[in-house]
Amino acid sequence: MTNRNRDDLRPEEAAAGAGPVERHPLAPFLPPRARVLLLGSFPPPRRRWCMEFYYPNPQNDMWRIAGLLFFGDKGYFLDPSLRGFDRDRIVSFCRERGIALHDTAAEVVRLRDNASDDLLHVVRESDLGALLRQLPECRAVAATGGKAADTLVRRLGCDSPAVGGAVRFSLDGRPMSLWRMPSTSRAYPRPIEWKAEHYGRLFAACGLL
Repeated sequence: MTNRNRDDLRPEEAAAGAGPVERHPLAPFLPPRARVLLLGSFPPPRRRWCMEFYYPNPQNDMWRIAGLLFFGDKGYFLDPSLRGFDRDRIVSFCRERGIALHDTAAEVVRLRDNASDDLLHVVRESDLGALLRQLPECRAVAATGGKAADTLVRRLGCDSPAVGGAVRFSLDGRPMSLWRMPSTSRAYPRPIEWKAEHYGRLFAACGLL
């Protein structure tokens, strides 16, 4: 992960006691025939990772939700040790189903050394247009949490969808839907089954379920 020194921070960042600027550590995952682009906020600190891929924290339920929806098994993507996720199985699944992944922030400052979205200061946002130009069949963008949704709504100038809902927008003349999904973090205290209902509607609308 590439950082800039504290001397390079903006005055308001330094005043907030911010840490170094972190650049996104993962390349966008963009299968060429993807139908949906999932966008979170930013990965957690590396000490919380169990794999080099999106949603790497074993306490995040994204891949349990996907296992439940597509295979009827919350543990489908767990590795044999049950201490993390099976990256190769997840990558193959996303390629086959047409699920692209990245985050709304390209550079952030953590106001505290943890994974909370509320304590992320976004220094530079990801280029949504550049991502979608590499996904010609994609017609849906899904924010996987409140901070990601707020960033996209502000960037696109569209209405804010309700949790589990969608609004229409256009980018470069392409009609699109922006979905607001519940956070898969356990800090958002809803049952996996409740969250899965919302994600199931998204994936069904994209023709993946």
